[in-house]
Amino acid sequence: MKKTEKKKWSLKEDIQKRWQLYLMLLLPLAYIIVFCYVPMGGILIAFEDYSFRKGILGSDWVGLKYFEQFFSNPDMMKLLKNTLVISFYSLLISFPAPIVLALALHIIGGKRFKKFMQSLTYAPYFISTVVMVGIILQCFHLNIGIVNNLLALVGLDRVDFMGRASYFRHIYVWSGVWQTTGYAAVIYIAALGNVDQSLVEASLIDGANRLQRIKIVELPALKPIITIQLIMAIGSIMGVGFEKVFLMQSPLNLSVSEIISTYVYKRGLKDMQYSFATAVGLFNSVVNFILLFLANKISQKFGETSLW
Repeated sequence: MKKTEKKKWSLKEDIQKRWQLYLMLLLPLAYIIVFCYVPMGGILIAFEDYSFRKGILGSDWVGLKYFEQFFSNPDMMKLLKNTLVISFYSLLISFPAPIVLALALHIIGGKRFKKFMQSLTYAPYFISTVVMVGIILQCFHLNIGIVNNLLALVGLDRVDFMGRASYFRHIYVWSGVWQTTGYAAVIYIAALGNVDQSLVEASLIDGANRLQRIKIVELPALKPIITIQLIMAIGSIMGVGFEKVFLMQSPLNLSVSEIISTYVYKRGLKDMQYSFATAVGLFNSVVNFILLFLANKISQKFGETSLW
């Protein structure tokens, strides 16, 4: 018998057959092209002495001038240090928090209680950055803040949390944990819902307690997702959230709160040094890409999960 040849895939025929799906792809595709790929042409500004009058293509080419200017800037090391310290601190605390929450919600009994706790921890994610910083400023205010009022109530001295640089990173990171943990835990909760129940029953028959069950059943099920999330988190190490840091900044905490993204904003939009700001932003993006690539390679070498 002759083997039937497999029909060659044709994009035109596939579009005619599934035109509704391709039509649904048009809007997100247009969004990506217009807001992600088209602006990449602006990278040229980093290598030019940009002028509004001459435009991107007409401005004078200066090569690596602004990169050299940034690397010779005495503030460069402070900016890198502040960015990396906040990023690694946030990664160290924020990354395992949703995993712990998901495991806790998965183990405890009672569907209603689970749904209530999941909704309670999920809700803060929808608070806008501006409102979130407003809540932080009100809670930690020296005179009217609830935290200082509680300290005064138990006989302790009031503390100017927002005026001391030493508290900035802690407030930034832990308020972020409160706001994002519930949302980040959703993907882990969904994965735990698909755990093979035969493995759970086998572990119970073998006499495994809750901690042992987490180790031998739940964590292995979460391993692929944890790996992907960690790779993506490492790839955004240099991308500390600009809005929250900028809104929490003050002259008193500037020594620890000035990071690369806020520096780019001030030099680019406030001081109108567009070429210099673009060069610094491009450097930041290249470092993020290198970290993402290395993290993915390491994951490929030592595990089975990777982004590509």
